[in-house]
Amino acid sequence: MKKSWLMLCLAGLLCAACAQQEMKDSLIVAHKGEMESLDPVYSYDGVTHGLLINVYDTLLKFKGSSLTELEPSLSTQVPTKENGLISPDGLTYTFPIRKGVKFHDGTELTAEDVRYSLLRFLLSDVSGGPSSLLLEPILGVSSTRDADGNIIVNFQDAADAVRVEGDNVVVTLKRPFAPFLSIVARWSYVVSKKWAVQRAAWDGTEETWKQFNNFSKDSSPFFSQENGTGPFRVERWDIAAKRLTLAANEAYFAGAPRLKTIHMMTVDEPSTLRLMLESGDADVAEISTKFAAQLKGNPDITVYDNLPRLRTDPVIFFTLDINMQANPDVGSGQLDGQGIPSNFFADKDLRKGFEYAFDYDAFLEQSMEGRGERAIGPAPAGLVRYDDGFKRYHFDLEKAKEHFQKAWNGQVWEKGFKFTITYNTSGDMRQIASEILKRNVESLNPKFQIDLRGVTWPAFLEKTAKRQMPMWARGWVADYADAHNFYFPFIHSQGRYALSQGYKNPLADRLIEKAVAETDFSKRNLLYRQVHNFMYEDAMQIYTVHPTGLWAMRSNVKNFVDNPVYMGIYFYPMYKE
Repeated sequence: MKKSWLMLCLAGLLCAACAQQEMKDSLIVAHKGEMESLDPVYSYDGVTHGLLINVYDTLLKFKGSSLTELEPSLSTQVPTKENGLISPDGLTYTFPIRKGVKFHDGTELTAEDVRYSLLRFLLSDVSGGPSSLLLEPILGVSSTRDADGNIIVNFQDAADAVRVEGDNVVVTLKRPFAPFLSIVARWSYVVSKKWAVQRAAWDGTEETWKQFNNFSKDSSPFFSQENGTGPFRVERWDIAAKRLTLAANEAYFAGAPRLKTIHMMTVDEPSTLRLMLESGDADVAEISTKFAAQLKGNPDITVYDNLPRLRTDPVIFFTLDINMQANPDVGSGQLDGQGIPSNFFADKDLRKGFEYAFDYDAFLEQSMEGRGERAIGPAPAGLVRYDDGFKRYHFDLEKAKEHFQKAWNGQVWEKGFKFTITYNTSGDMRQIASEILKRNVESLNPKFQIDLRGVTWPAFLEKTAKRQMPMWARGWVADYADAHNFYFPFIHSQGRYALSQGYKNPLADRLIEKAVAETDFSKRNLLYRQVHNFMYEDAMQIYTVHPTGLWAMRSNVKNFVDNPVYMGIYFYPMYKE
């Protein structure tokens, strides 16, 4: 009897010790937003790619929190002209591939896996996906298809541009491209070719690649499975419950992670995120800024506030040629005081009226509580060096009134208008910015009427693609740390937002293309200043702020290193006391 009691006590102590060790080795992360797919060529949202950096390795990576200093990862060296891995003309990059690296299924990484992964990233080109990030420097195009969906690239051009030479992968660019290595450090995810082909993914041949161009999300074997070389592997993804579990890759080439399990869960309610963190039900939480001050007084919680971000958000956009078909956002569809015509925002004075009607400083100091910097242009300071030569709008209702009175040869002021500004339902700051603009514009003339509408993210994307929204609020988080990643999508005629607005300035296009090939920062800055001032004169976008980031963690979570490029948390260096 005594022996049985002693054995039970020992078993209980052992279970408690195991549970305590398990808690020490695991991390519970509560975040906003949902994962879209585990396929690195499909997803293009911050939540998903915040996860994928932990599952897939890239050829290079950013050193700590630096945006400019790179270090080797699957490539054993960072290419430079000095070490001979970048050709003198700046077009050819050589990446020596690390030996002895294992995929999560235990097979060994080869240079051919790297080549296959880069080609798959280029040629899959899912609509709305990230392929353009490598297509632009390597093939000189932003898409593999034209506006009608016809394939416009040649497979052999891609095969010649990305090739294996011995243990090296060699990439030849279409033209010099200053931020190429920064893109590689963020987007060169490497998958196992053998694993992919066995599961009916693209087989890597010219004969079949078009069948896998612009594939559907759930048709990919990588949708809910992965086989990377990263420090963690996906153990389970419960899509319905919005929960995902990562397990440590004990065979990771740089050493096994100290954290053994990471539980990631989507929690949309801000107050719930806060309560989970305070109670210890979450170790890490993506909390709302309104709770930051309260949590800073809690000794059990560490708040990482005002973290630098490569983000411009919100930005308010005008659509030049509105799709009027079954459109509830344009009122009567006429300039009669009860609606707007399709080309309403084609008038530059009208757009300038809205630019001057936004209270930039009040939005930053009051709505954003000072968490960020006033946005002068599309790119945050640091990526460009703003000086007095960069023109900027400021809040001035008298100037706004002056331009509104000129718009449409006086008809806007005389007749008035009615239309809707749209934002996504989870975009609180976008809603507030829209409310500020509405209030100020309507104060100028009782005939000015603006409605506001929040829609779900899928509906917002659909309305953007169809150009149904006369005016809309959205933002941008950088894909890589370079001004080109802001000026191209915002201003270039083939950029994501310029296309959605129907905006085109051929001179700005040429300057943007010239700037990305220029490696001298001062010369690039002068080019971006010219582009910036073209956009200022055209008044196509209202830039508000560059917001900062915020994470909160239990105080026993250590070695958190934030890098704004990652869009999420890189868990590998972290541990719990």
